[in-house]
Amino acid sequence: MPTDLFIGGTWVESPDRVPVLDPATGAPIASVSLAGDADITLAVEAAADAAAPWAATPPRDRAELLRRAFELMTQRGRALAELITRENGKVLADAQAEVTYAAEFFRWFSEEATRIRGDYRLAPSGDKHIVVTHDPIGVSLLVTPWNFPAAMVTRKIAPALAAGCTVVLKPALETPLTALAIAAVLEEAGVPAGVVNVVLASPAGPPVRAMLRDARVRHLSFTGSTGVGSHLLREAASQVLRCSMELGGNAPFLVLEGADVRAAVDGALIAKLRNGGAACTAANRFYVHESLAAEFTANLSAAMAKLRCGPGLAGDSQLGALASPGERDKVAALVEQAIAEGARPRAGARTPEGPGAFYPATVLDEVPRDASILGVEIFGPVAPIVTVSDEDEAVALANGTEFGLAGYVYASDIGAGLRVAERLSSGMVAVNRGTLSDPAAPFGGVKQSGLGREGGLDGVHEFLETKYIAV
Repeated sequence: MPTDLFIGGTWVESPDRVPVLDPATGAPIASVSLAGDADITLAVEAAADAAAPWAATPPRDRAELLRRAFELMTQRGRALAELITRENGKVLADAQAEVTYAAEFFRWFSEEATRIRGDYRLAPSGDKHIVVTHDPIGVSLLVTPWNFPAAMVTRKIAPALAAGCTVVLKPALETPLTALAIAAVLEEAGVPAGVVNVVLASPAGPPVRAMLRDARVRHLSFTGSTGVGSHLLREAASQVLRCSMELGGNAPFLVLEGADVRAAVDGALIAKLRNGGAACTAANRFYVHESLAAEFTANLSAAMAKLRCGPGLAGDSQLGALASPGERDKVAALVEQAIAEGARPRAGARTPEGPGAFYPATVLDEVPRDASILGVEIFGPVAPIVTVSDEDEAVALANGTEFGLAGYVYASDIGAGLRVAERLSSGMVAVNRGTLSDPAAPFGGVKQSGLGREGGLDGVHEFLETKYIAV
């Protein structure tokens, strides 16, 4: 299990180390090296030195390396899943699903590496031909969060490498071991020295700021909160950097009149509890038609109340620990505030005694429309339910937020579902299903949920500059 910095193809040990804690027990599982100023400079230098040779590498060769990384990651799926569970807290089944999803980005972009298209046509004036091609944007800084420590890394590294860019990755310090393990996979797959570099920092602000102000860095890809993303955009402005931002979410879950309640409950369990609710796409606000509200609430509450909290590696656990005691306390405070504002708890809503950052699956009913919990990203296993009288009210409430990442619609038929999906101010909408993420689909939001797209045909173009040549 690598625990040191990865710079220029070398594992670099630092005397400055911090522990990585198991959120299920609070016990340390490893210690990792922290980067100093010199390490940050070396990482950017390594990426810059490797940039031209990697950009000149034939797309087929880049594709084969990414395909090899997919195969290695798949072969080590169980070990990687256990590592994710130990440092992140999620149950093993969730971690295994994440590894499968994360590896698929290597496979998808291995195929896209050879399919980056240009254009060639006669100008309307007839005096020249228009040739459009694409160049790698250059050294890219990747900043990833703790909630999906494998998938957030591969979703950025894979398109960057497919496009011919080199990278410096700064993963979250809560879950650095998975990122380092993926760097080891890429090293074994044959990715040249300096193409991928991994640095860990605490506090993260100064080294990230230093890299954003380095003229050799040309792109920032960030996943995290809207507040931090807004700050980074201001920092990136000094160098006029390309920025890809996957920011906060506040996903509405609409259950329309005539919807199949059983299917809606099943979908809600997936949309709410993936990764214990700590997902930017997690269902955050439930708007249920008054004709279905009692049945939906009762069934969801019964299902949530049955879920067993426990260590993620325990075979009978269905809901693991949150990433840290601080994250658990934030969720608990949101629930307590909602109850104080008039919400009625129907399941959970009490912090369990004992060690570990656990919080039970919670359902809140009769939530006031102006409750504070409806305006923030919960990032935990809490489902606040609001009863609505019609489709227009549901859509208005769903769109009444500065966020617009994901949304969910359960309707009586696909026509009604699509009609409402088109009315939602969201970058992604799932109709009659509880999941929507797919490496082959463009992932991203509108409004304050971000800029650009990851995955799909669009993902690789975040790392490319368009060049026009008049011939």
